[in-house]
Amino acid sequence: MALRGDIVITGLGVVCPIGVGVQTFWQSLLEGKSGIRHLGWKGALELLDPIGGTVTQFEPSRYVRPRKNLKVMGREIQFGVAAADLARADAKIAGGEVDPDRFGVVFGADMMVSELEELVRAYRACTVDGRFAAEAWGNKSLPELFPLWMLKYLPNMPACHIGITQDARGPNNSHTLGEVSSLTAVAEAAQVIQRGQADVMITGATGSRIHPLTMARYCSRQMSHRTSDPAAACRPFEADRDGMVLGEGAAAFVLEAGQRAVARGAAIHARILACANSFEPSDGPRPRQGDSIRRVIRKALDAANLKPVDVGHVNAHGLSTTDEDRLEAQAIRDVLGDVPVTAPKSYFGNLGAGGGAVEMVVSILALQNKLVPATLNYQRPDPSCPIRVVHGEPMPDPKPVALVLNHSYTGQAAAVVLAPPGEDP
Repeated sequence: MALRGDIVITGLGVVCPIGVGVQTFWQSLLEGKSGIRHLGWKGALELLDPIGGTVTQFEPSRYVRPRKNLKVMGREIQFGVAAADLARADAKIAGGEVDPDRFGVVFGADMMVSELEELVRAYRACTVDGRFAAEAWGNKSLPELFPLWMLKYLPNMPACHIGITQDARGPNNSHTLGEVSSLTAVAEAAQVIQRGQADVMITGATGSRIHPLTMARYCSRQMSHRTSDPAAACRPFEADRDGMVLGEGAAAFVLEAGQRAVARGAAIHARILACANSFEPSDGPRPRQGDSIRRVIRKALDAANLKPVDVGHVNAHGLSTTDEDRLEAQAIRDVLGDVPVTAPKSYFGNLGAGGGAVEMVVSILALQNKLVPATLNYQRPDPSCPIRVVHGEPMPDPKPVALVLNHSYTGQAAAVVLAPPGEDP
């Protein structure tokens, strides 16, 4: 998708395992600080000894207004609302400055899982002689559930709550597309402005894979077993990688037309040059070959009217699994050659729908500071991943174009091309 005229980012907000707020987040990247740790679950769950990228020192009451709304917000919704609030504050948009009917939201989210504590009494009410009686659920469980329980876990609710909190009454939409949700939400928000349906958009995504049921489901995929050293567990593109690590977090952006941002004297973080998405179905027993990744990179470059040599760095999906890293690395090499690559999941793991937005913040800050953060835990190159991974130390003075890339195991791929304000690649 080529963008007619500048669509710019004037606000950033992030809530993730290595920091709440942009400054803390950036400092953690520069220091190589990991947010992956032992989860410390108690009771029967303690037997799992799980690790993950968890958000700490987060106070939702600082961002949720009125506070009573916390009763109908699950953890992912709280992250999204907080990130949006931080982004609007960063954009310095005062109340009443934007016509509420021209102020919209497009936000990505995962399918959310209920906290186990909320279901305990309902399940016990349906237990007969030590066994769960499903036929009793309709009559006996409902009195034991919070009446608005479902509202805490609907994936459209982050966008709804952000719209309410920010008095954004314009277009409001939600994307639930797994790991590509963030970048497709950004693309849709940019298109809403292009279509003339809004002046300002809040976009981004939120997600959490830190839940016993979610983690049990992901056991069918390749997960890291380095539980003795959590910070070293996520190793994108590295020869000794043994699987992904799950995490949680959110990021949000304020988007507006470049002319509007300049007219109000806003500080511009970055320009969105182009967005693209693609899909590669699995053909029966034939595994994916990474064609959707190659295709989405080419589509993004064509839409931005750029050549492979123009790209300063790729912000890779970098899941840390054997096959998916190999497919991604080979696709990047095939299309972009020896481009520098950074993989932010090494800091905080797979955040699900929220991952792409948090990773996009990395590239925006990299362009601003002319410094690409290093990939953690990259010690031994893998010949099957023939790319130039930024590691050891941040890479200074990249070319002023970043390509942010996400893909999912079901075959979707999405990309966003970014550039600093006022610079033509």
